Amino acid sequence: MRILVTGATGFVGNHVVEELLKRNIAVIATSSNIEKAKQFSWFDKVKYVELNFINLEANTNYFDFFDKPEALIHLAWEGLPNYKSDFHLTENLPKHQLLLSNLVENGLKDITAIGTCFEYGMQEGMLSETMECRPENAYATAKNELRLYLENIAAVEASVNLKWVRLFYMYGKGQNPKSLISQLDAALANNEAVFNMSRGEQIRDFLPVKKVAENIVTIALQNKVTSIINCCSATPITVKQFVENYVKMKAKTIKLNLGFYPYSDFEPMKFWGDNKKMKSIE
Repeated sequence: MRILVTGATGFVGNHVVEELLKRNIAVIATSSNIEKAKQFSWFDKVKYVELNFINLEANTNYFDFFDKPEALIHLAWEGLPNYKSDFHLTENLPKHQLLLSNLVENGLKDITAIGTCFEYGMQEGMLSETMECRPENAYATAKNELRLYLENIAAVEASVNLKWVRLFYMYGKGQNPKSLISQLDAALANNEAVFNMSRGEQIRDFLPVKKVAENIVTIALQNKVTSIINCCSATPITVKQFVENYVKMKAKTIKLNLGFYPYSDFEPMKFWGDNKKMKSIE
């Protein structure tokens, strides 16, 4: 099997490529910068095709351009973590719609696309795939619109398999340096005495990025379970407890300066995912 991975040099994409190669799957990897791609250990083990979404053209056959992949794992998405920018709707969404519809029109039959838990909006508690979507920021709205667009395509093209994977919270190698755990890792590495954070009372759902990549690949390699699939732990934990556990796992000590940062206004205080659908695949 030959799988195309967009966003291959991103935080999740890098680990997905590694997981696919571990399972002896032939990978066609794409991103916007070949020089960055060359820095990854997998570069010489994949077929790499550079594509900057700015240069997308409607009259190009992208199924042929990528050498007729049998399946797609679509991870590419620009402009994060700026969740509120209209860029996601005015620029990102049309480009991703163009690429994905072009691939299907020219022969692609299997799509695993990445969504976000933010599609659930400000709803609290355990979030399941059957719940109504209520996105409240531009990023989540654009992702939800892309999902609806792909569902319409799959409804018309009966032979197209669509899996929409909603990611929750991740941590691990390659994460944005401004993320919570990346900042914590830097503080621990520098033996800092204090770590500034929010009060940490938010309840979240965390998975290491390697497990996220395993889940995405597992989902992509089957078609028994389709449509929306939460990729999560289903284990609620406060951010404060998660940070304390992480520091203990690293065999370090650091004082948490709780309340230094305010809570974000684009996500609810207490939410986690229902992973029964994901578990039915494993």
